[in-house]
Amino acid sequence: MKNTQIKILEEIKLKNPIFIEALPGIGHVGKLAADYMIDELEATKFAELYSHHFPPQVFVDEDGLVENMVNEFYYLKSQGKDENDLLILVGNSQALSPEGQYQLSSEILDFVEQFGVKNMYTLGGLATGHPIEKPRVYGAATDIEIIETLRELDIEIRSADGGIVGASGLLLGLGKVRKMKGACLMGETPGYFIDAEAAEALLEKLASLLNIEINTDKLDERAEETRKMISKAQQMEQEIMNKAMGTSEDDLRYIG
Repeated sequence: MKNTQIKILEEIKLKNPIFIEALPGIGHVGKLAADYMIDELEATKFAELYSHHFPPQVFVDEDGLVENMVNEFYYLKSQGKDENDLLILVGNSQALSPEGQYQLSSEILDFVEQFGVKNMYTLGGLATGHPIEKPRVYGAATDIEIIETLRELDIEIRSADGGIVGASGLLLGLGKVRKMKGACLMGETPGYFIDAEAAEALLEKLASLLNIEINTDKLDERAEETRKMISKAQQMEQEIMNKAMGTSEDDLRYIG
């Protein structure tokens, strides 16, 4: 058995599709945005990727049924004003090791190249480690022309203060060697919970880049849940700090 297998569920033909990658990462920002996009636009799954490089485990759902670690490929045809075909990669896992990341990224690029992919967007989160009032979207790209396009949409350009770890960075880097162009979009997030608000900000920028419309009303609901989660987390954090310092809420009333 090969280390990695791609199971074809439907034979398809696409016209110069744009490839979108959104595997699990910081705050699950990219994954949540892409999963919502798949549901809202009714994308069709056509292939599944299984690999020995995934964690040695399965998920168990509420009914006790097991779910394999898998990456899934979806497609959409003639989307938006530009009538672009889209090829979307989501899943419940990334490779565990650096070697696995390189092998899987190479095999993913081999696969999507068969459909004529020349452009891609990878989606992820950018962790701040603290709560954010209004998440911004950061970007990095393979060439200066795309950087200018990102700037026109008020996407913050990620400066030389860090890399892009995992599939979102590696697919861009290996794709550039193959003369593919693309950008990574990163939603600003605290990084320690599933962040619907950052996913919404990210999805809005992606929709502008693709020149498509996506109703984010349901994501708004998820974002409100996220805000409540942040508030609760801040309250718990303050209570822990108070106990550590030997203070109470009554004591804090006198602190100006």
